[in-house]
Amino acid sequence: MTSGSKSNIQTERPPFKKDIPNLSHNGIPLHFYHADQCDPKKCTGKKLARFNLANLHKNPRTLPREAIFLDPFAQQALSPADDARKGIVVLDCSWVEVERVFPILQKLMMKHRALPYLLAANAVNFGKPFKLSSVEAFAAALYILGEKEQAALILNKFKWGPVFLDLNREPLDRYSEAKDSTEVVKIQSDYLG
Repeated sequence: MTSGSKSNIQTERPPFKKDIPNLSHNGIPLHFYHADQCDPKKCTGKKLARFNLANLHKNPRTLPREAIFLDPFAQQALSPADDARKGIVVLDCSWVEVERVFPILQKLMMKHRALPYLLAANAVNFGKPFKLSSVEAFAAALYILGEKEQAALILNKFKWGPVFLDLNREPLDRYSEAKDSTEVVKIQSDYLG
């Protein structure tokens, strides 16, 4: 090769964080309050934040007002009728601490919604109903709200992620076709037996 000529060899560089698509611009914005209670190596919320797929909040006051807060103690079930334009919020904490930590977020101006019956696919709580990881909770909400591609995208960051959809496909499809929260609860009763 003579000096001044260009090589035809293209070098690939790993993507920088700014090159990874931020779904808050292309789908429903995802936010989570991290309570610093889990093993950082197993934390699904932190992994989503590293991929710029969810926004980590260390202070609950910075969470978006009027967003949907996935609250297992909520009186109303999440349904396709819910407006998620302000985003979806989960609390990333240990299930052991959930009853102590959730009341802190009860006072915030958000729409509290409970997820219906679903089985966990994560290694810690595999097969247990309602014991979802943060990414499973986000994915379930996205799926129910009609954002199935975004749900699959965030789950694909985990080797067990696609199993969550396989394990829950039938109820998720039914919940996503419900007209409101009352119908979601009615469908859920088919699985609670």
